[in-house]
Order: sequence, then C-alpha cells, then structure tokens
Amino acid sequence: MDRIKRAVAAIFDFLQGIVVIMAILVMIYLYIMSPQEINGASMEPNFHNGEFILTNKVLYKFRTPTRGDVVIFKSPANKEIDYIKRIIGLPDETVCLRDNTLYVNDQKVDEPYLAPDTPIYGGSYLAENNCITVSEGTYFMVGDNRPHSSDSREFGPVDEIDFIGVAIARYWPFSQMGVFQRPTYNIN
Repeated sequence: MDRIKRAVAAIFDFLQGIVVIMAILVMIYLYIMSPQEINGASMEPNFHNGEFILTNKVLYKFRTPTRGDVVIFKSPANKEIDYIKRIIGLPDETVCLRDNTLYVNDQKVDEPYLAPDTPIYGGSYLAENNCITVSEGTYFMVGDNRPHSSDSREFGPVDEIDFIGVAIARYWPFSQMGVFQRPTYNIN
C-alpha cells in the first residue's frame, strides 16, 4: 500500500512539474517571444515562404523601432492577418520615391539586402516622384521583394500599436538557422 501511495505521489509531482513548465511556456509565447511562419514572397530573397522565425515581443518596450528592423505587424486592412516588412521611414521623416529609388530626408536609401536591380514601383499611397511625411507613432514599412509586396507604398505608414514584434532569428530550415543582423544606413 505504501508503494502505491509513493507511486501516486510521484505521478502527481510529475504532473505538477509539467503544468508549471507549460504555464511558463504559455507566458513566454504570449508576452516575450513567439514563432512566426513566413507566408508569401514579399520579403524574398531574405525570407522565404514556409520559413519559421522567432519574434521578440518585448524589445520595443525598451527601445524604439529602428530603420532596418524586420517587423511583424497586423495588416492595416485585416487585423487577423500578420505582415512582415522592413522599417525604412521613421516618424517625422520624409520618404520619397524617385527614379526607382527610395529616399529618406532627401538621402538615397542604400539597401544591400535587396536583389540587384530590384524595381521599386510606386503604389496608391506613395507614387513615383511623390513624397510623404511619416506621422508621429507610425513607420513606413516595405517588403524586400518590392514588385511583389503590399506595403506602405500601398496602404501608408503603419501605426506602432499594430506591431507584434521584431524578427530576431530564423530556426527553420536548419540550414538557414541564425540571428538576423540589422543593416546600417547612410541616413542621418
């Protein structure tokens, strides 16, 4: 009888440990970090359909979003859909599209992560030879695959309230596993 009591106690201890671990994992998933699957080709050649990345949900509690950050955010048109894009324009900056090139505050944006000769078409919000000023609390977001990306050129700057988090690492496929490096820019 004593053996049975010890076995039952051991099982309950084990289950209690599992519940605590699961609670910790749920808290991490909801508030600190979560996995995201890349859907679509808007960020190629740097992020491909079917890849899995980790999203840091707390980083922007400690610092402001920075140009070059790859951000996951709620679609402006449908909050049930998540988008992944790169920050190009910060609040109070002027973003222009001239001669197939993005300019921020009249300085050409050097983007080494783009495929060579990537065309940068205008959209209904930011057309060729036009400029916009990014309002406070919003960010101008673009996909790396400019011809195949619905981004701020179409729907305008994204409110920081809609940010889910910043992409920090790729974990699938294993051959591409690694931490993302934010590019440096020549813009003041």
